[in-house]
Amino acid sequence: QVQLVESGGGLVQAGGSLRLSCKASGSIFRINDMGWYRQAPGKQRELVASQTSGGITKYVDSVKGRFAISRDNAKNTVYLQMNSLNADDTGVYYCHAGDIYTSLSRLENSWGRGTQVTVSS
Repeated sequence: QVQLVESGGGLVQAGGSLRLSCKASGSIFRINDMGWYRQAPGKQRELVASQTSGGITKYVDSVKGRFAISRDNAKNTVYLQMNSLNADDTGVYYCHAGDIYTSLSRLENSWGRGTQVTVSS
């Protein structure tokens, strides 16, 4: 079993910055895809950013140029640096790991419990 634990959310003023961290634990051999999703009140969960183990990144258009995703594959940790935050970035941010190889099996997905990000205008 793989567990994801997020940290770094909180309340920030518009224009400010936050850095989210997510560490995966378990008997992990490799995680091919790690990323962040968010869900705003009344909206569907959406992909914010993801990165493959090979370094290929993907961002939703609304955060390009403001957010940066990075990974430490040796630590099974993914980060999301969020700059120039605005009210539209408010939501619960969920860490996601996909295509996970453990010592026992392959898992399609694993999700963290989420961390709240609130941007005040």
